[in-house]
Amino acid sequence: MLRDKALKERIAVIMGGKSGEREVSLKTGCNFMESLKRSGCTVASFDIDDQLIRNLQEYQAELVFLALHGKYGEDGTIQGMLEMMGLPYTGSGVLASALAMDKMMSKRIFAYENIPTPKGVCIHIRDLEKEDRGLIKERTLQKTGWPVVIKPLLEGSSLGVTIVRDPDDFWKAVEKAFQYDQIVLVEQFISGVEITVGVLGNNEPRALPVIEIVPVLGGFYDYESKYTIGGSDHIIPARIPQEVQELASKLAIHTHIVLGCRGYSRTDLIVDKEGVPFVLEVNTLPGMTETSLVPDAARAAGISFDELLLEIGRLALE
Repeated sequence: MLRDKALKERIAVIMGGKSGEREVSLKTGCNFMESLKRSGCTVASFDIDDQLIRNLQEYQAELVFLALHGKYGEDGTIQGMLEMMGLPYTGSGVLASALAMDKMMSKRIFAYENIPTPKGVCIHIRDLEKEDRGLIKERTLQKTGWPVVIKPLLEGSSLGVTIVRDPDDFWKAVEKAFQYDQIVLVEQFISGVEITVGVLGNNEPRALPVIEIVPVLGGFYDYESKYTIGGSDHIIPARIPQEVQELASKLAIHTHIVLGCRGYSRTDLIVDKEGVPFVLEVNTLPGMTETSLVPDAARAAGISFDELLLEIGRLALE
């Protein structure tokens, strides 16, 4: 159990934002507000607009809880603004946030660190103006194999993601992903058990219990499955061998460290049929809604939602 003691700082919760995950961010932010008030904290909420800096200054904020997801919130932009203002904030810093948000850059770091990760190739929207589509597709699939997962490079919550099993659906999926970003990641599809591992800490991060994710509404853990109550089952402990759980936890801690994350993060993985866990991506500001994974993992570890937020706030002040 973590120490249940209110933070003394004047806290600002920034939520909403301009990304496709705005509604999720608002839910996370409202949960933050309710929890911090229950813990006796002085807290106010703010949306991202052209008055944000002035509003934070007038409020005399001393600590910022970031309840943002996706672009302009999880990618290092708002973190850079807060660094300039000298305000401590929850979650990772500018560089770690940007690296984790860019799925290809993080994938390159994973490869360098010998962290198993699916093969991936990027397609830029401008490539379609320069090259034949048939050649682009052929070159891409030579590197990734078949089938593939196609997703926007800089987006979260599975927005614009498609698992492509029929070659005739390749470009339809690419065009869908281009609705969210100008760069699309085509990634090797690995069939297996989907798991996620939350990590809590700065200098000595620790893993929360491994969660197995079983979508109920669809074939994979898409936006609807993530944010609809009953849309997925979170199974703790995951139904995989103990040694695989331990390896997944080590990988999650390793990704947290090599990307330079702080406070908390969540690493999503897939365990293939041979029992090898592959890192898919790292979330530096994972969702904190009533259907979210990190609160479930913390609860399984004996940490209430209120205790979890207080600990995240303390980690931001270290």
